[in-house]
Amino acid sequence: MNERPGKTSHGSDCAAPSSDRGSGDRYFSLLRVGALVIDGRRELCLVRNVSSGGMLIRPYSPLELGTRVSIELKQGESFSGTVQSSDRCVVAVAFDQPIDALALLRVSGTGPQPRMPRIDLNRAAWVRNDGDVYRTRALNISQGGIRVMATEELPIGAKVTVSLPGLAPSEGLVKWRVDDEYGVGFHRILAIEELMAFLHSHQEEERRRKQADQSPIKSNCELASQDSRLCRS
Repeated sequence: MNERPGKTSHGSDCAAPSSDRGSGDRYFSLLRVGALVIDGRRELCLVRNVSSGGMLIRPYSPLELGTRVSIELKQGESFSGTVQSSDRCVVAVAFDQPIDALALLRVSGTGPQPRMPRIDLNRAAWVRNDGDVYRTRALNISQGGIRVMATEELPIGAKVTVSLPGLAPSEGLVKWRVDDEYGVGFHRILAIEELMAFLHSHQEEERRRKQADQSPIKSNCELASQDSRLCRS
């Protein structure tokens, strides 16, 4: 599948940070979706342009100056750097080491095409195949497809509809299988805003769930502490 950024909300109100306009580096327009890793957390971002020394990106969560980040554009290829400046919705990232910016623009006509960045998931997903609906486990997702684990067999080439809470159902095609894991390619490219809204909702649910799991333990500890004080009194 070819990489496309899908719908984006970048525009004239997202000016490039002024500190990078005079850096001397030659910037190349890219407009490609990348995976942004912050403290082990993976998100999506829109890479507006790139030079040998850094990138201008649009993140979908606030980034403070000095934040360490890693940006992945092609599967398995990432670049580490530091947030150098920010202006409205555009952030400048300075690379730790210079890169070959032109290499990012080259797409081989014969070799494998770059895969869209994937974000790990671990939640229920429902897959409809003809008249049957199967409960599966979503393992990761990108703008172009999803990887699921299923106990029921899904034939290669089957036309399916994948549904996840918080995301509109997406029609697609089962493209590959490894044991009980399947890759489904969507018929449409998900808009980055749509996918980011879903991922943020998923992360918030995970945060609330972890807090709920920890709260009974905390309450029991507080009760034990209170009992201990009562006994001493």
